[in-house]
Amino acid sequence: MNNCVLKVQGLRVDRGGIQILDVPSFCLYGQEFVSLIGPNGCGKSTLLLSIMCLLKRATGSINYKGEEIDSDQKALAYRRKIAMVLQDPLLFDATIYDNVASGLKFRGIKGPQANKTVSEYLERFNLAHMAKRYARKLSGGEARRVSLARAFAVEPDMIFFDEPFANLDPPTRQTLSEDMLRIIRETGISAILVTHDQSEALRLSDRLVVMNQGRVVQTGTPFEVMNAPVNEFVANFVGMETILKGTVRQNVTGQMIISVAGKEIDAIGDAPEGGDIYCGIRPENVVIDTTDPSLTTSARNVFPAKIMEISSLGPFLRLSLDCGFPIVSYLTREAYATLKLEQGKDVYATFKATAVHVIH
Repeated sequence: MNNCVLKVQGLRVDRGGIQILDVPSFCLYGQEFVSLIGPNGCGKSTLLLSIMCLLKRATGSINYKGEEIDSDQKALAYRRKIAMVLQDPLLFDATIYDNVASGLKFRGIKGPQANKTVSEYLERFNLAHMAKRYARKLSGGEARRVSLARAFAVEPDMIFFDEPFANLDPPTRQTLSEDMLRIIRETGISAILVTHDQSEALRLSDRLVVMNQGRVVQTGTPFEVMNAPVNEFVANFVGMETILKGTVRQNVTGQMIISVAGKEIDAIGDAPEGGDIYCGIRPENVVIDTTDPSLTTSARNVFPAKIMEISSLGPFLRLSLDCGFPIVSYLTREAYATLKLEQGKDVYATFKATAVHVIH
C-alpha cells in the first residue's frame, strides 16, 4: 500500500446540537479507490463533504500529505488539488468543450495547455466527436460523462464521487463506471466513492468502508467485508442473507459445533463454549441436492430441507429453505432445471464449515 495522502482524525460533525458524524480516524492511500457504503442517512455524504472542508466540523483534523488543513487559506489551496462529481452534473448552458474546460478556466489555466488537456479528456471519455454540442441537448448518460471529463481535466490529486451514476440505466451505468475506473488507474488518482450500489462498490474498490449512524463500523477489502462482517448489521447490509442465532456446544482447537434450533452446525472459529453467537452463511455457499450428499461425500453440514419460496434474481434464483431453521441459497436457472426443483420439494442443503462466519 502506498503512503497515506489524506488523514482524518477525531472528526465530529454536529447539526442542531445533535452529533451526526463521529469518525475517530480515516486514511486514504495513494492510488487507492475507497467506497463508502451504508444505509440512507448513515453519514456517507457528510463524511465526504467534511473531508473536502465544505462542511463545518465540531472537532477533528484533516491532514493532506502531512500538512494540517487548519485555515481558510489552506483549505482553498487544498480544494484546488481535488475534484468532486455529484449526482447532478450541474453543467453550464454551453458546449461540451466549454464545460470540460471550465474547471481549468477557474484555476487560471488557458491557452495551448488548456486546449491540450481538454482535448485529451474529451478523447478519454469518448466525447471528442460531440465537443461542439450544447449541454442542454445531452442525455442523462452523456451529461454524466461530461461531468466526469470536467473533473478529471483539472488533473486532481484526489477525486470524490457522490452517487455519480444514480438513476442511470444499468448498461450506461456500467459503461461509465468502467471508463471512470480505467482512467483512475491510468492516472494514479486516489478516489472515494459514495454509493448505494453494492455490486458497483465491490467491482470498483480496493477497500470498503461501511457506515451506520454516523460511524465507521467496518473497513476492509471487498472480500473481507462481504465474507467476514464484524457484526449482524454489516452481515445483513452486505447480503449475508442467512444469520442464525446459536450456542457454541463444543470448541476443540477452533473446530466448533454450534447448536441452532436443535440442529448442529460445524464451523471454524474461536468463540468460547456455552457462548451465544451468530452464524452467517452467504447464499452462494449453500449447495442444493435432491439426494443425500453425506452418502457419497465427506460433507459435514448436510440438512434435509423443504423449498418454501422461489424468487428471481436475474440470471439466478433465490431459494428460501426450511431446515428446521431458515436458510437461503442462490442457484443458476440451469441448475434449477437440471435438478427439477419446485416450491414444496424436499431437498438437501449443504455448506462447508469454512463457509460459516461466526459473529460473537
